[in-house]
Amino acid sequence: MKRLSDERTKLVFEKLSKFIGTNVKLLIDRPDGQYVFREHKDRIYYVSEKNLKLGETIAPDHFVSIGTCFGKFTKTGRFMLHITALNYLAPYAQFKIWLKPSAEQQFLYGHNVNKAGLGRITESTQKYQGVIVFSMNDLPLGFGVAARSTAECKHADPLATVCFHQADIGEYIRSEDTLL
Repeated sequence: MKRLSDERTKLVFEKLSKFIGTNVKLLIDRPDGQYVFREHKDRIYYVSEKNLKLGETIAPDHFVSIGTCFGKFTKTGRFMLHITALNYLAPYAQFKIWLKPSAEQQFLYGHNVNKAGLGRITESTQKYQGVIVFSMNDLPLGFGVAARSTAECKHADPLATVCFHQADIGEYIRSEDTLL
């Protein structure tokens, strides 16, 4: 596990701040200890310093991973969040979208969210803002990007797309062969 370079740290924090804003600081300085981001084979892991010190005792050639995989860098150098980061980001989300029960299954199959399936949306959500998608029971379902602002959603056609799909908890089932 190696430390992230300044450039990669900037890309990771930009992506995280798109979804949780300034709450990124709360991910690092937590009441239960200090947490850090580390890189291994182009994947970014979120791990406590305590566990990181224990992981240093493992030989590098026997090392697979430690902590929670937050995402990976693509071959083009972009950072993509993995769905495994959802449970850590959902409590700090600034912009949220809640889906009606009839639209949950479509979102979990990897489809975008239409206005007809929109239950609620956080006020002052801007167009192309990163959002966390929830069920009406406040269960986090995945990540998305707002296709319309809150004001535009109020006057949109029922079949208009209001949220672009990024990742969802159904990915575990759809791509179980390619996760590792």
